Amino acid sequence: MPLTKRMSAEFFGTFWLVFGGCGSAVLAAAFPTLGIGFLGVALAFGLTLLTMAYAIGHISGCHINPAVTLGLCVGRRFPAKEVAPYMLAQVVGAIAAASVLFVIASGKAGFDVSAGFAANGYAAHSPGGYSMTAALVAEVVLTCFFLLVILGATDRRAPSGFAGIPIGLSLTLIHLICIPVTNTSVNPARSTGQALFVGGWALDQLWLFWVAPLAGGALGGIIYPLIAKQKE
Repeated sequence: MPLTKRMSAEFFGTFWLVFGGCGSAVLAAAFPTLGIGFLGVALAFGLTLLTMAYAIGHISGCHINPAVTLGLCVGRRFPAKEVAPYMLAQVVGAIAAASVLFVIASGKAGFDVSAGFAANGYAAHSPGGYSMTAALVAEVVLTCFFLLVILGATDRRAPSGFAGIPIGLSLTLIHLICIPVTNTSVNPARSTGQALFVGGWALDQLWLFWVAPLAGGALGGIIYPLIAKQKE
């Protein structure tokens, strides 16, 4: 499959992840009398990934996350020369989704993007008031385990055709754990799109949501081949 087509798939896949996941947080999480809450937002993120795994997995691998792309590269499942193009497509897709979401959300009277817009944060901007250290540790550990699930579910020895299910469910679980801590990133592209619209504090804290997920993704890429005893 040509790289341009795979990049297009990553663009649309990341768009869907951000629009569906962050859209549920911005538009539906606290909707009057019938908000979906943390559980609903967590399910929305998991469902976007699950659906895209089957929609574009056979085209691009459905990374839709720079940390996943890096982790797969470190785990020798993806060529290093294609890491930057994939990441570019993912970030652009996330920004495009945030742009569309902003247009929709701003159509409601009283909308205030500075209130958060599903941006990731720590300390005063953590939903639960968690510190920078807590946020850093949570994002590294959860992204690491996310990669372990991805690498395990897509291992040639795993049952074929079912990888999207545990991967999607793992992202749901990750959000159930981490929304109170950071609003859950484990995805630098997802964090970047929202931060660009919030500006200020969200951009100031964006570094953590690149550093921690990338570190966690790389760590997962190192650990899985060791515990799986793969022969490259």
